[in-house]
Formats: sequence, structure tokens, C-alpha cells
Amino acid sequence: MPQLNPTPWFLIMLLSWLTYTLIIQPKLLPFISTNTPSNKLTSTTHTHSWNWPWT
Repeated sequence: MPQLNPTPWFLIMLLSWLTYTLIIQPKLLPFISTNTPSNKLTSTTHTHSWNWPWT
């Protein structure tokens, strides 16, 4: 069964990951704008319990 032979598939996988990490990823990273983290004030939410008629 030739599909179980890892030699050609491993090389294809390795070359595709190298292409992604070395060529494509550095070109995409400048386009991603990250928001600066900000401190949000945490507000406590008060939940009301339900009044069940049978209890």
C-alpha cells in the first residue's frame, strides 16, 4: 500500500509547513491589528431567582 509509505507525504507536509511559516505567515501578520488591552471595571450583576408557583 503506497499511501502508508511516509517518505513522499512527509516531505510534502514539511515543505508546506515551511512555506506557511517562512513566507505566508510574516506577510499576514502585519495586517492583523491587535487591540491594546484595557482595564475594564467589573460590574457585579445581580440575578433574581425565579418564583415558582408550586414551591
